Amino acid sequence: MKALRNYIDKIKPNFEKGGKYEKLQSTFDAIETFLYVPKKVTFKGSHIRDSIDMKRTMSVVLIALMPALLFGMWNVGYQHSLSIGESNGIFDNFLFGAIKVIPLIAVSYITGLGIEFIFAQYRGHEVNEGFLVSGMLIPMIVPIDIPLWMLAVATAFAVIFGKEVFGGTGMNVFNPALIARAFIFFAYPAQITGDKIWIAGLTEGKGVIDGFSGATPLGNWGQNVVDNTSFIDMFLGFMPGSIGETSKLAILIGAGILIFTGIGSWRIMISTLLGAVFMTLIFNLFAANEYMKVDPLTHIVMGGFLFGAVFMATDPVSASQTNKGKYIYGFILGIFAIMIRVFNPAYPEGMMLAILLMNTFAPLIDYYIIEANINRRLKRVKKAVN
Repeated sequence: MKALRNYIDKIKPNFEKGGKYEKLQSTFDAIETFLYVPKKVTFKGSHIRDSIDMKRTMSVVLIALMPALLFGMWNVGYQHSLSIGESNGIFDNFLFGAIKVIPLIAVSYITGLGIEFIFAQYRGHEVNEGFLVSGMLIPMIVPIDIPLWMLAVATAFAVIFGKEVFGGTGMNVFNPALIARAFIFFAYPAQITGDKIWIAGLTEGKGVIDGFSGATPLGNWGQNVVDNTSFIDMFLGFMPGSIGETSKLAILIGAGILIFTGIGSWRIMISTLLGAVFMTLIFNLFAANEYMKVDPLTHIVMGGFLFGAVFMATDPVSASQTNKGKYIYGFILGIFAIMIRVFNPAYPEGMMLAILLMNTFAPLIDYYIIEANINRRLKRVKKAVN
């Protein structure tokens, strides 16, 4: 490592102002800061100084995503084995899943980071590490057999129109990963709806055993069909679905990591769950159809609700920033997610739309929280003066 550090220091002057490759300074800086802690420090004003920077923050989120990703790889192979009537071992299932998932991750990172580097070079600023997480989230929330070109187009759209047009990392209004999924949903709906898309090879129908549909529990309930998948199977993740959204146990492990390290907001996670429970109980009172009879715990372990609550709704840029605002933001988000699920049979998974909708209102929520705090303090000062 010392030899690498010496080599970087040796070639660094070529990429600084006046150097031979000064136009590539942003690219060089991105590679250097990825390998080593930046030497930059603050000199003016009051700042909180600790060991956490954006790179460390993104690294923690990636670590938190690993349980869901690794299980998702295995589940891809397991569901494929079920569809063809075979009983493969753990390693075989994981290997099959890894072969299917890794190209999706590679396309997401190559496309997204390539665009980020281009924008950084054009604007002459540093390459931010924000896409390290978005690049992993995007392949984890799409169907396993989505065409690679389609994933590349969706990723490019998310980075350009969901992030860079607002000014880059830290300036985006919407969660970039969800922008990619929304783009696929509205531009190529056949590739992200239906039963066959969630299991590798099922769309071709080659070797699929009779009676195997590939329907997800959420898909069945969305069609007002009673689903018989057990709660424990939905909790552990033994069901079809997006790559990273099936195992709620793995997602909870990731949530524990985010909360323990202080990276993820437990206020948003808890309030989102409470909002979902509140809305579900209201529907249970009416029970006009089978979907309205679904209990709160089942709603939480179906589909991508829990994944969205832990990894999407807590995005520090597009979510509310104030503590009170986080409670309000999460609670309303949970209400909307369940409401969209139940009221929209064509799209039973409401978490994506609910988060994007609340991303729009997050600044407004924070504005009124801050204004209320200012007014309360002004009243306190006036009372003290009088």
